Amino acid sequence: MASLLASILPAACSTSAPALVLRALPRTPLRRALASPPRMSSSSSSSASTAPSPAAAAGEKPTAAPYGSWKSPITADVVSGADKRLGGMALAGDGRLLWIEGRPEEKGRMVIVKEGDKPVDVIPQEFAARTLAQEYGGGAFAVQDNVVLFSNYEDQRLYKQLTETASLPAPLTPDYGAPDVSYADGVFDPHFSRYVTVMEDRRTSSLNPTTTIASVNLSGGDVHEPKVLISGNDFYASPRIDQNKKRMAWIEWGHPNMAWDKSELWVGYFSESGDLSKRVCVAGGNPMLVESPAEPKWSPKGELFFITDRGSGFWNIYKWVENTNEIVPVYTLDAEFTRPLWVFGISSYDFLGRSNHIVFTYRQLGKSYLGVLNCDSGSVSLLDTPFSDLYNVVTGDDFFYIEGASASVPLSIAKVTLDENKTKAVNFSIVWSSSPDVVQYRPFFSTPEFIEFPTSSPGKNAYAYFYPPLNPMFQGLPDEKPPLLVKTHGGPTGETRAVLDLSVQYWTSRGWAFLDVNYGGSTGYGREYRERLLEKWGIVDVDDCCSCAKFLVENGKVDEQRLCITGRSAGGYTTLASLAFRDTFKAGASLYGIGDLSLLRAETHKFESHYIDNLVGNERAYYERSPINFVNKFTCPVILFQGLDDKVVPPDQARKIYKALKERGLPVALVEYEGEQHGFRKAENIKFTLEQQMVFFARLVGKFEVADDITPIKIENFD
Repeated sequence: MASLLASILPAACSTSAPALVLRALPRTPLRRALASPPRMSSSSSSSASTAPSPAAAAGEKPTAAPYGSWKSPITADVVSGADKRLGGMALAGDGRLLWIEGRPEEKGRMVIVKEGDKPVDVIPQEFAARTLAQEYGGGAFAVQDNVVLFSNYEDQRLYKQLTETASLPAPLTPDYGAPDVSYADGVFDPHFSRYVTVMEDRRTSSLNPTTTIASVNLSGGDVHEPKVLISGNDFYASPRIDQNKKRMAWIEWGHPNMAWDKSELWVGYFSESGDLSKRVCVAGGNPMLVESPAEPKWSPKGELFFITDRGSGFWNIYKWVENTNEIVPVYTLDAEFTRPLWVFGISSYDFLGRSNHIVFTYRQLGKSYLGVLNCDSGSVSLLDTPFSDLYNVVTGDDFFYIEGASASVPLSIAKVTLDENKTKAVNFSIVWSSSPDVVQYRPFFSTPEFIEFPTSSPGKNAYAYFYPPLNPMFQGLPDEKPPLLVKTHGGPTGETRAVLDLSVQYWTSRGWAFLDVNYGGSTGYGREYRERLLEKWGIVDVDDCCSCAKFLVENGKVDEQRLCITGRSAGGYTTLASLAFRDTFKAGASLYGIGDLSLLRAETHKFESHYIDNLVGNERAYYERSPINFVNKFTCPVILFQGLDDKVVPPDQARKIYKALKERGLPVALVEYEGEQHGFRKAENIKFTLEQQMVFFARLVGKFEVADDITPIKIENFD
């Protein structure tokens, strides 16, 4: 397998040579890892000074220059052009893959593409496959044979499109005059001529829409009003229909829980008319057992498999024995076999054709693993790929497609073919890459190191990825340590991963150190770690980010006087809270970050309207942990970026912080983007945001001149 991969990806799969500053942790069970002390290597050398470089190979010595001032070919244009997204995968009847890719150069348009000698767009230019259900969407399309159904972004209606013709998509759901009804996570019903889908109806209330599971009639060519099959709870996901019998499984949950806090798995039985005549709660209904089942799937034999975190607190694979109504473990490990349901359509495992083999992925201590499980014998075969991070999987008979990435391979889709025993990979090929030209910048890639560091809570450690500055043409000055940019991931129930991200390499190749923190509350480490943030959002996450930055300072890796912090959404909140309530950082950048927790609760969309109740706690905490209420405690410069169409974090929050800091006399800048929602999708805005952060930090705390030709925006109380 290794030689095969090397021939396919000769540059992207080779091993990086930089000497690592921090030692990788052994693959121990999480409980032991949490109890272990922080680990450092005995080497004091940095990767920036020992990495192989074209200059060194040619006998040239890298130029000594201040950190942060280095010239790099990884420009903001390169980063914005490479920021392609994936929106799901599905297999067509001819065995070829369809996927959704987001294109920054087309203002973030999400396009359904079909695999071929040359991939072809399935939907016309005036359509985009994206749903706004639960604001974050996902599960925007499904395929059966050569028919694809998708949610169109502009009007949110469902459309039907043949994959092999140039015909226009035909609408299946009514036009309500506005994009107020969204559909997601749908499946074709093999027993009735219909499409079963999650439906979110915002016609009565945009802040409190009705969510149901509904069916859309596919007979004939007429537009049909959806028929509600299941209703009454706050949220639904993953309707999955048994091919053998008239049964459907689904996930549901209600306020104040999120899907990963506590949810329920149900099975319903269809009558001859297609209505549900009987329902059974399979998992999650026991008040004495806290669990969050996810990803129900029917096996070719008609058995219901799913993932839940009962008992151990780790999401593992289980099976429902219908005749005894028992839940039995299929494969258990101190590892996570799925991830939080922020978006619809997650597929962490799948059955190989009509066999009883499962292709699965799991996360353990910062790394993904891929394997095949024989459900009959219980044997497991782990597979080797160049990906260290894995996402969704879609299977055929003896092959599967997997979304993956690594520190040197950008987000990609690969096709993996198995041997006849389904235990070994015999062929591996890249079908799609978010950045196919990225290999030319490989000498400039800083290799992330997974680190464990002590937190402010005695006996508890947390995790992060540290990227040292690296540029083969430059080295730092001998008496200087690099500035550090700390990134706080969103969610906050999320996980940052050590994948190739050119926006990170943009910083490190210019001489910055970069730190990506999985603070307490992050996923990928089990429920106990995830629940560290309950009632402590704004405390645990802030402390962990500050502790990790100080950990690097104490170990001589970065300059204590040039610590900066940035974050998006909930990460923006952690950034603002760090600046308001701690004195660790010298400047910060908030990208659509939360400044007012009470305002967020009052104005945000239904999906997250009670999310922070569990994370914050009482009314006093809402006030005391909102940075907007303590602008007098800010002591350093801040730059804010905000989309004007953001419904998750409304623009008023950024404006209030900007106005307050301006009046207080602190250097501050605000950038607002028309047409952007929660997350920037347009290439020009991605570029501008990155460049303005760089020049803002350089001017105010960097003590260096940036090498790029960037026109800085005006900074209040500074220019």
